[in-house]
Parts: sequence; structure tokens; C-alpha cells
Amino acid sequence: MKILKRYILKEHLSPFLISLLVVTFVLLIDRIIDLLNLIIEKKLPWQTIAELFGLSLPYMLALSIPMAVLVATILAFGRMSVDREIIAIKSSGVNVYSMIGPLVATAVLLTGLMVYFNHWFLPNTNHKLKNLMLKIAYYKPMTIIKPNEYTTFMDYTVFAKTTSDTLLTDVLIYDRSQTRYPRTVFAKTGNVLQKDNGNSLQIILNNGEMHERNEKEPGKYQITTFGRYVINVRDLGTRMDYFETGYRSDREMTLPQIVASLKGNKQELEAKRKETENLSKRLELTRLGPASYTREVEVRRLQSMLQMAKDRQTDLKEQVHSLQVEFHKKFSISFAIVIFVLIGIPLGLMTRTSGIGMAFSVSSVIFLIYYIALNGGEQMADKGVIPPFVSMWLSNIVFLILAIL
Repeated sequence: MKILKRYILKEHLSPFLISLLVVTFVLLIDRIIDLLNLIIEKKLPWQTIAELFGLSLPYMLALSIPMAVLVATILAFGRMSVDREIIAIKSSGVNVYSMIGPLVATAVLLTGLMVYFNHWFLPNTNHKLKNLMLKIAYYKPMTIIKPNEYTTFMDYTVFAKTTSDTLLTDVLIYDRSQTRYPRTVFAKTGNVLQKDNGNSLQIILNNGEMHERNEKEPGKYQITTFGRYVINVRDLGTRMDYFETGYRSDREMTLPQIVASLKGNKQELEAKRKETENLSKRLELTRLGPASYTREVEVRRLQSMLQMAKDRQTDLKEQVHSLQVEFHKKFSISFAIVIFVLIGIPLGLMTRTSGIGMAFSVSSVIFLIYYIALNGGEQMADKGVIPPFVSMWLSNIVFLILAIL
């Protein structure tokens, strides 16, 4: 009996590794297609490209591991069914389902590892990936200045009719670096030079004029013509040295961070709810007072404060829903491994072929249905249409019932 259990477990190892490689490779190809234009346009060094794909790999594994488990289960039991091994086991008076204990235990263990992966490792790599993408966006900034489009970086907004690697024509620049009134600069042509290893940008403008208002005397407007004017944009942060920003989105938060953020948002939401009630009462009492200019001013002020409090409440509710969805999503995707094992066993036993194509086809359909249901539930939960728990766990519950049946 123990030999048979080990044999069934062993039969899953090779299909799982092969499936994991294939599925991850397919997702990686899709990622390469998405980033190819960016890599070519920015002419990124190979170290940055390797880091970019290395940081993209974890979120691919979060999807490819559950799917690989499903493919491996269907393949393993499908092969044993086609080779009449299942018939031999049944003929010996052994119930096939009594042999799957170690397999389910392994699936549970893998689920625990995926919970750790999704709640601690993955958020940190997502955060690093976002920061790297921000760095790449500013790397060689000339590549982000598109013809006939307004491009903003640092305190400057740049528009050019045509662009090349170093030349701009019919240039318009809004310079907000000096005063609170933007300085508007027009030029026929401009040359762009990168300095300090791409950390600084020098824009040399030719044959133009500069329009500016006096900050101390706003009524004064000055126009200056020039043959040559230089703008230095420093500290772009375009070196590919790694850095971290403090802000994290819900997908970049670890489990403790999600819990802490949920607690803080719920406390603020409760405070805003009480503030809204108090403002509504004050507004009603103010409206009951004698008509006067002072009363009208106070009514408008309270209405504005009330609207701001309601808007903040709406934002907080959306943030709470989003955090709750992310909390349950990482658990539900991890638990999907056990579900896929349980549904893959009967599918493999019912199959009439051991081909990998069939296993991938069936797995793809099941995983596609699961993923669409998960994403659809996530969107509805973010809008508050259905509870986050239901939206993230409904697919697992339905597939579990199907597996049992």
C-alpha cells in the first residue's frame, strides 16, 4: 500500500515540473511581447533587462504553479488510466481514492508554501518591480518625449512638433522650477543632451522667446527673446541604481501591512461617518436660523465640508474593499491547488488518452473559467456589489463541489 501511494505521488513529479516550465514560459513570452518596445526604445542594459524579467517571474509563478498542479494531476491519472494501471489497482481490491492521501497532503503543503509566497515574497517583488519600472520610465527621458504630445517630468512640461534622438522642433516648455507662475518658453529648435550618466538633462533652445509674470508684481508680464537658452534638469533619478518608494498599493502589501492598513482605514471610515452625521445636524440647525448673509455663508461652508467628508468616505470604502479583496485573493489562489488536485483526479480517470495536449486543453479551459470568475468577482467586490469573501472564494467552493460530485 505504501509503495502504491509513493508511486502515485512520484508519477506527478515529472508532469508537474514540465507543466510548470511550459506554463511559465508561455506567460514569460507574453511578458516579453509587452516589454519588447520598451526595451528597444530605452536601449536598456542587459543587467536591467535581466532584473526586469527576474522581478516579473514571481507573479507568473503565482498563476503557473496552480495550473501546473492541475495539468500534472490530469496527466498522471490519465496515463495510469490509459495504461490499465487503474484497472489493475481496482482488480486488487484497492480503492483508488484511498491511495491519494500523500498526494492531497503534498497539495496542502504546497498550499501553505504558496500562502507564504503570495503574502510575503510576492508583494515585495511587486514593489521592487514597480520601482524599477518607474526608474526605467525616466531612463533616457528623450525617449518619453513624443511628437505632438505634452510630456511632464520634474518641474517641466515639454511639447515638440517633431522629435529625434537629440533634436526637437517647434518646442513649447512650461517651466515651474523658479516661481509659482509657470514660465512659458517657445523655440524653433532644441537640442537635448544627457549628462551625469543620465541623471541630468540639458535642453539647449535656439531662436525663441520666453513669457513670464513677475511673482512680486503679478500684473507685470515680460517677454524676452533669445538666440540661445539653456535649461538644466537635474536629479532625474535615471541611474539604474535601485531605490524604494514608501507608497505601496494593495498588491505590494504583505499580510501584516494589509491588516494594519485595513485597521487604519476602518478607523478613519468610522471617524468620517461620525463627522458626516455631526455636519448634517449642524447644517440642519443652521438652515433653521433666521435668514441672513452670515447664515448663507455658513450653510455653503457646511455643505462643502459635508461633501468633502462624504467623498472621503467613498474613497475609504473603496480602499477597504480593495484591501479585503487582496487579502482573500491570495489565500483563495493558494487553496486552489488542493481544489485542482481533487478535480484533476476524476478528470484524469475519465480520460481516454494520456497525451499532454489533452491535459493542457482541459486544464486551460478550467483555469480560464476559474480566472475569469476570480477577476469578475474582484471587480464587483471593489465596487461593493458583493462581499470580498464571496467574490474570492465562490470559484473555489463551486469547483470543490464539482470535484466531490
